[in-house]
Amino acid sequence: MGDTEDRVVRAMTEDASFRVMAAITTRTVAAVVEKQKPPTCEIERLGGLIAGTILVRETMCPGLRVQGILRGAEGTGTLVADSHPDGTSRGLVSLSAGASSLRMGQGATLMMMRTLAGGKLHQGVVSLERSSVVSEALMVYMQESEQVRSMIDVACVLDGNNVLAAGGYVVQLLPELVDSQLMIMTERLASFPSMAELLRSGQSAKGVLDELLFGMPFAMLGDSPLRFDCKCSQMRVVASLASVDRGELQLLVSDGRPLEISCDFCGKDYAVTPEQLRGLLAES
Repeated sequence: MGDTEDRVVRAMTEDASFRVMAAITTRTVAAVVEKQKPPTCEIERLGGLIAGTILVRETMCPGLRVQGILRGAEGTGTLVADSHPDGTSRGLVSLSAGASSLRMGQGATLMMMRTLAGGKLHQGVVSLERSSVVSEALMVYMQESEQVRSMIDVACVLDGNNVLAAGGYVVQLLPELVDSQLMIMTERLASFPSMAELLRSGQSAKGVLDELLFGMPFAMLGDSPLRFDCKCSQMRVVASLASVDRGELQLLVSDGRPLEISCDFCGKDYAVTPEQLRGLLAES
């Protein structure tokens, strides 16, 4: 794994034609893979989903939590990327019994879900029948669900099961775009190295952005660190039990032993005492 720090950078051309985001997510993805230990065939897809979810959040709603949820066809499983405004992200791999990987094609979907003020959710879902490639699925989502034309490339470079590098970029076409500028960018991207190539060369997020906007005057909008972190806590675990049926809670209390729960995202173990369970019963 490279030494480049995980970061996301944001810029807009001075003529308001393009907004560009570029991110290096190597350490974040590697930490998720270490916690989840997904099958090799899913690591690249998971890495791309994490990078893509971070980019969607930065592009559309940097101040909100965004989750990218990739569901395989025929109930084969789900990949989740969870990105927060403080730059932290985590991921989850859940394969169905008997499934060695997510089945793509007809029935597979990509959902982007953001948490609005007050806890309300906004979500958009697109079908993946036309493509099993995460980059293309993200572009379809941006076009169909957000009505924003975007060019996106995300990648995860592996050595066996080890994440060597991960990241991506998005070029968003803005309303002020004129045909001449669109032609320049189209020609540039046609010969632009793939994100996988840029990652193998050790390119930084700022380096990717500079290459994308070479010769175009632009203003930097932001430069933020990224890292893996899980938001689980004892309080959140106990709060999640509030939705459990009252009868089931009473059975857990009568058992007299602490309830052992592990976080699906990071694997951390929690013990909920009978006293805490009684408190939930009293509240309900």
